[in-house]
Amino acid sequence: MPNYRRVKIAGGCFFFTLVTYGRQDWLCEALARQELRAAISHVRQHYPFKIDAMVLLPDHLHCIWTLPVGDSDYGIRWSLIKRYVTRRCQGPLDMAAMVSESRKKRREGNLWQRRFWEHHVRNEADYQRICDYIHINPVKHGLCQHPQDWPYSSIHQFIQQGIYPKDWGHKRNA
Repeated sequence: MPNYRRVKIAGGCFFFTLVTYGRQDWLCEALARQELRAAISHVRQHYPFKIDAMVLLPDHLHCIWTLPVGDSDYGIRWSLIKRYVTRRCQGPLDMAAMVSESRKKRREGNLWQRRFWEHHVRNEADYQRICDYIHINPVKHGLCQHPQDWPYSSIHQFIQQGIYPKDWGHKRNA
């Protein structure tokens, strides 16, 4: 097994990808959205962070977080968020995927993949590239024709704040 070490930079800005267990489509369900929102709010009370950009797709999510100065522990935040959502959604969503013995030993459910992917955002160009990737992702996955058509994305705030033009991501602007 590789000796994987995560980048830990206090007050850093990070890009994350989290995937559902077995790529099951449940993240855009009303209950899942509600409980994910509640989980983030709950965790932020004890472990603050800023969500800079986010997109929620049926089987995964992408987001950029900025952590507070002096804090580098995004792992605890994701652990608590995933646990909160699992406790409230696993029964009602009635997911069909079996829970392996390995997952049972670790007290894991069948909603999330065990790990998540992270990338330290190095500079402004990296930040912009990742924001663009996040917001074009629903189009890339064939969920809509234009990024603005996808309701579960921070692109709407980016347009409202004037960061992106109203027709960002249409063929002539992409």
